[in-house]
Amino acid sequence: MITIFSIPKPFEGHIGIIQRNAIQSWIRVHPTCEVILCGDDAGTAETAWEFNVIHIPDIVRNEYGTPLLSSAFDKVRETAKHNLLCYVNSDIIMLSDFIKAVRRISFKKFMMLGQRWNIDLIQQLDFECADWETRLRRYVDDVGILHPPIGSDYFVFPRGGDIGKLPPFAVGRPRWDNWFIYHARKLRFRVVDVTKVVKVIHQNHDYRHVPNRSGNKYHGPEGDKNFELTGGLKVMFHIGDATHFMTPKLILPAIGYNHLSSRWKRLPILVPRTKLIVWFLNKFILDVLRPILHKLRRTHGIKKSVS
Repeated sequence: MITIFSIPKPFEGHIGIIQRNAIQSWIRVHPTCEVILCGDDAGTAETAWEFNVIHIPDIVRNEYGTPLLSSAFDKVRETAKHNLLCYVNSDIIMLSDFIKAVRRISFKKFMMLGQRWNIDLIQQLDFECADWETRLRRYVDDVGILHPPIGSDYFVFPRGGDIGKLPPFAVGRPRWDNWFIYHARKLRFRVVDVTKVVKVIHQNHDYRHVPNRSGNKYHGPEGDKNFELTGGLKVMFHIGDATHFMTPKLILPAIGYNHLSSRWKRLPILVPRTKLIVWFLNKFILDVLRPILHKLRRTHGIKKSVS
C-alpha cells in the first residue's frame, strides 16, 4: 500500500519517547504498510529491530553531522517495496484517517499534505489499549493547536519520476519543505491539502539537537544552507499553495479568492514565460482599472447619500 520513512534523531530522553510514539502509530495505519527508519543515530537500529521495521543506516551527512534528506530519499526510492511513499518527521503521530485519505486520491501525479496539530506529550502511549486513538483524539480536541500552513511535516507522493530528487537539504532544518511543495507544483503535480479530514499530531519538543542554532529553534547555519539551496524566497511555497483540498465527501479544486490570488502571483515562478504578461496585466489593473473602480465607488457613494 504505502512505504512510510523518516530520519529519527537519537533515541534519548523526551525525544526518544515521542519518536517511539510516532513509529508505533505508523505501523498501525495499515497491515501492509512498510516503515523504514533511516540513519544510524543512537538507538535507531535497536528501535527498528524492536518494532520489526526496515533500517537503512548509511545516510550521507553534512559537515555538521546532520543526515541529508536527499540521501534518504534516494535510498528509500531504491529499496521501498511500495510505489507510494510518505516522508514524515519523526515526531508525528498518524491516525487511521491518514490511510483513508490516501486511498481516496486517484491522481497519478500528486502530493498529499496537511497542517498538523501541536500538543505536549511527555509519556509513552499505550498502543495495546484498544481505544488509544479515541483517547488521543479527545486529548487533541481539548488542548491541540492547529499549526499555521507555513510548515509541512509529511508528504505522500509516488515513488517514480523526479519528485523525489532533492538538493542536499539537512533534515530537521527549515525551508526544504517549502521548496518541496514548489517542486511538486513545478512538476505539475496535484497538491492535495487534507487538513479538513486528516489529523496528524506533532509532539512538541525542544531543539537541543541542532548545533550552532540561533535562539531556541532550528535556525542557524544549516537552515541558512537549506535556504540557499532552495533558490530564495520566490520558491517558498506552503500548504496554502495546494491545487486541491479534500473534504469528507469530495476532492475539490482550490479556487477560493485566496487560492486564486496566490496562484496568480506564483504563475511567473512556475511558468517563466508568463512573467511579462502577468506584469503587464498587473500594471494595467493598477494604473487603469483601479482609478476607474475608485471613481465608480465614489460616484455610487454620492448617489446613495443624495437619495
